[in-house]
Amino acid sequence: MIRHMWNWLRQQPVPTTRPHNWARWVGRNWAHWTYATRIEPHWLELNRYTVPIRGLPPAFRNLHLVQMSDFHAGHHVPSAFLHEAVDLTHAQKPDVIVLTGDFIHKGYQHVERVAKDLSRLHAPMGVFAVLGNHDFSVRNALGMRRYRDLHQAVADSLTQHGIRLLRNETHPLERDGQKLYLTGIDDLWSRMMDLDRSFDGLCPNTPRVVLAHNPLTIEMLNGRRCDLMLSGHTHGGQVKLPGIGRLALGPKGRRFAAGMYRVGDSVLYVNKGVGCGLRIRYGVRPEVAVLTLAPSAPDMQAESEAVKPPVQA
Repeated sequence: MIRHMWNWLRQQPVPTTRPHNWARWVGRNWAHWTYATRIEPHWLELNRYTVPIRGLPPAFRNLHLVQMSDFHAGHHVPSAFLHEAVDLTHAQKPDVIVLTGDFIHKGYQHVERVAKDLSRLHAPMGVFAVLGNHDFSVRNALGMRRYRDLHQAVADSLTQHGIRLLRNETHPLERDGQKLYLTGIDDLWSRMMDLDRSFDGLCPNTPRVVLAHNPLTIEMLNGRRCDLMLSGHTHGGQVKLPGIGRLALGPKGRRFAAGMYRVGDSVLYVNKGVGCGLRIRYGVRPEVAVLTLAPSAPDMQAESEAVKPPVQA
């Protein structure tokens, strides 16, 4: 990715006259490079969305759900930056906080540190998480692991610091006697994803929010109800160059690169992540996302018709 960006900078029009034009060209491209490696990787963006949910119980209307993803704790992602992300999350007054995987970048060194940094998170209805491919030490779809038990170390540390980890299971959120399902699925590349177990016994009439690190998981649900899936994994490509696009993503990754998508009857939101694999971002700032749940348009129309006064004869 760095090589591609450097090549892009080199392809910018090179002046052929006057020495001061050369200085301007060098200065401009050096500014691009400095911005991409020193500024944008730690410049958090706050994104807000309203998501219509079919059959949303009245108790969960205007529920504020805050998502963070892809922390990639390592030397290149300092604790001070994670603390800033936590503070920004708390400032949104979330009802629920969800963390969609890749807590560490590689190895065991930063496992305890990232769990401790995130232990400050709190919300009235809880803080929930799923694991990502880096937590399983898996770097590609082949599922080969470098550290066989890394995911267990990450899971244990998060749990010990008060974060509720969902591994192929559903946790019912309850308010005023009404329910909303929160389902967490193990990472697609980990070879430990179990959709049957994740959705087992769920009432088909109860809305559900699904946490799955890899957004391609949504194509494997095979008709299972999923009103909203929250994912990460892509980092939005980290680099989005004008006229070229997202260099780090292949054709599959670009289909669900970042932001909101409609997939069948489901809404998919792909978070650009807090951290990064390499400390470089350009046109793809790290983010904290706030998703507010609202009733779908048909539900609103039905309610409006239900409260109409009777027609006088």
